[in-house]
Amino acid sequence: MTTTVPALQEPTERQEQAAASPWRSAWRNLRRRPIAMLGLGIIVLFVLAALLAPVLAGLSGWGPTDTDQSAVDPYLAGLPRGSLGGISGAHWLGVEPGLGHDIYARLLYGAQISLLVAFSAAVLITVVGVTLGVLAGYFGGKTDMLISRFMDIMMSFPSLIFMMALLSVAKDINRVLLLIIVMSLFTWPYIARVIRGQTISLKHREYVEAARASGTTSARIVLTEILPNLSSTIIVYITLAIPSLIGAEAGLTFLGVGVQPPTPSWGQMISDSYTYYKSDPMFFVLPCTCLFLVVLGFTLFGDALRDVLDPKGGNG
Repeated sequence: MTTTVPALQEPTERQEQAAASPWRSAWRNLRRRPIAMLGLGIIVLFVLAALLAPVLAGLSGWGPTDTDQSAVDPYLAGLPRGSLGGISGAHWLGVEPGLGHDIYARLLYGAQISLLVAFSAAVLITVVGVTLGVLAGYFGGKTDMLISRFMDIMMSFPSLIFMMALLSVAKDINRVLLLIIVMSLFTWPYIARVIRGQTISLKHREYVEAARASGTTSARIVLTEILPNLSSTIIVYITLAIPSLIGAEAGLTFLGVGVQPPTPSWGQMISDSYTYYKSDPMFFVLPCTCLFLVVLGFTLFGDALRDVLDPKGGNG
């Protein structure tokens, strides 16, 4: 008598996708989207440029605050010598009019400031917004009323005017730290409101009711049942908030209340360059292009990530 051993069948692609974790499936779907990969590539490029700014700037031999008076013409109001803003073997992207700062080095270090402010503010906004949003949505009642009214008050402020006022008054505090705090102060209610709504929906799900009926504490329910199901919303929000924060930092610096000279910043460079857009257009074009590209990268990747992780638009 012989025993027939059934042949092992290779798992189908659909079965593999079902067995894979949601994050692996999301990454697989993202890789199939050229726009998402383009956005991610731009993000990685600028993040590496910011992290390696001292090394990359050192290759050119110039630091962000070094000056080269020989590269500018004092008889032409300090305009760079040569064509295209003084681009040469010594200065790969030219020099700034006046003091002759190397634009290549300042763009690299400006990326550090922009990304540091944006990432730090996004983390602070997320921590505060998610904490208050979950508390309001899960506990409801007076807790929800107090937090929701506080959110309404914060959202009613004309944020740009108040940011400028606070940044102008507090001049003795580190400008980068102050930018992070002030931008977070007026931005956290937006994610808090989204998280509150989704928490209200999640707390009535069967698995949450079962955990509550079994005597599980509220803190444990929030940590093990609520927050894991909010992770995709949180990640998408952070990805889409970063380009807005980068633009806000550049805008506030452009208006003169953000990062101050000689600290390099894209907003500061744009503010200094717009008066030279006719005589030295490269000085204006280069920081604007960097700002445009990094915002574009985060926007493309964030939109694709939202479509992959939350295809129904977060209606949960």
